Amino acid sequence: MQAQGKKTPNLISDLLALVEEHTGGNPMGPQKWVRRSLRNLCRDLKRHGHKACAATIGKLLKKHDYTPKANRKRFTGPRHPDRDRQFRWIARQRKAFLAKSLPVISVDLKKRELVGNFKNPGQSWSQEAEEVDAYDFPSDAVGVALPYGIYLVNRQHGYIEVGTSAATPEFAVDAIARWWASRGRVWFPTADRLLILADSGGNNGCRPRLWKLRLQEQLADRFGLEVTVCHYPKGASKYNPVERRLFSRISNNWAGKPLRSYPVLLAYVRGTKTETGLRVEARLNRNHYRTKIKVSDQEMRALNLNRHRTCPQWNYTIKPRSRGESPPEYESVMPHE
Repeated sequence: MQAQGKKTPNLISDLLALVEEHTGGNPMGPQKWVRRSLRNLCRDLKRHGHKACAATIGKLLKKHDYTPKANRKRFTGPRHPDRDRQFRWIARQRKAFLAKSLPVISVDLKKRELVGNFKNPGQSWSQEAEEVDAYDFPSDAVGVALPYGIYLVNRQHGYIEVGTSAATPEFAVDAIARWWASRGRVWFPTADRLLILADSGGNNGCRPRLWKLRLQEQLADRFGLEVTVCHYPKGASKYNPVERRLFSRISNNWAGKPLRSYPVLLAYVRGTKTETGLRVEARLNRNHYRTKIKVSDQEMRALNLNRHRTCPQWNYTIKPRSRGESPPEYESVMPHE
């Protein structure tokens, strides 16, 4: 760098002039970034008679509030006009159910996991680092794990159904029905209503017809339950209790530990506990679930589905069509119980 005489100010002014047209940033704040590389800036400055290395240019840019930045996920798209209204409705429904000691569950599908000798993000205390495969090739995996989570808001209880096939609405409802048969109707023997809090997308979203059809058949009709579903608005999944109260705890528990087999994965899930009393049960579901199942208009009309006046696209109650059927027998959540 030419650090003496009148050339240093000229270098800085020429550098800032070069990056001005290639500068991006937050118009409401001091953050700025350059879309050109330091090497290209070196070449452009050389044309103006300046000799400066990339390290020198980097230091000069930092003095003028330019710093290396990675992308940060933040924006979830335009806010839905009914977003706040829906949050208030969910809070109202949740409060009403809890006041009557009726079950409230929060459900969602956790991130798909490859089971095998693969790196798991995070760190764990150990004397030596675990050695894993250099590449996460699906062909080297034991299989895939699709953890579907159910968090009981009434108490510190979580349940994970680990699927090995496909994340379909049928798989989601099977998990809820199995949990209700094994735990829900035991803890709430007189309950005739169930509130489900779910995201607006995915296998338990507000659009899939199969989700509503299976809720009618597997929960409402067979157990005589009135099933009320409230969906969180798009981009608001972080407010779903299952995310922060169950999934985050499981991720912390197996952080940095390879999920080499299904028994290992289930052991980490079942070993997830907190000082506030969270306990988690888990079950492996090896059933095969078909994708792209079509639900006809006639089947939809046959549902006993009542949409709420508040945000009807997100809120509805499915009532039993008949109460004469006996509930199906599901195996216990925990095989050793």
